[in-house]
Amino acid sequence: MTCGTVDSAEHRFTMETDKHTLCSCGERGTPISRKTLVSMLKPQFLEEALNGTYRFCPARECQIVYFEEQGTRVFTVDDLRVVVGVKVTTDPIPLCYCFGFDESHLREEILQTGSTTIPERISHLIREGLCACDVRNPAGGCCLGEVNRAAKRLKDQGAQSV
Repeated sequence: MTCGTVDSAEHRFTMETDKHTLCSCGERGTPISRKTLVSMLKPQFLEEALNGTYRFCPARECQIVYFEEQGTRVFTVDDLRVVVGVKVTTDPIPLCYCFGFDESHLREEILQTGSTTIPERISHLIREGLCACDVRNPAGGCCLGEVNRAAKRLKDQGAQSV
């Protein structure tokens, strides 16, 4: 076998499967439930989402939010009823779709106190079983990781500007 060639049937299967998990921007998408997908779409797009298996594209610079694994159908930021936090750079930048927190809430608390309790507050509400991330978050999963990353980034930015 020469460099750059593959003769393994298992590897060919993996390569074929991988191509269906990648958005046209090259980012690997995460599986999304049909319930989440139709919960996010504007009414005129609902019927278009009744078939196929879709993935969420987390790339900030890509306007595609959902793409069909085995087809060509995509849904962009303009096709959704909500603003997708990972796709925007101007306030309000949604972080927590269940409890309504956005980056401005984190920023304000960090400016006032040097820290934020928002991730802990969200964690408490999650432990109480009060979240619905699988349906309310366009990514179809828990927002807490994104909230913590945003809090760290904003704290670091605040520390740099002082």
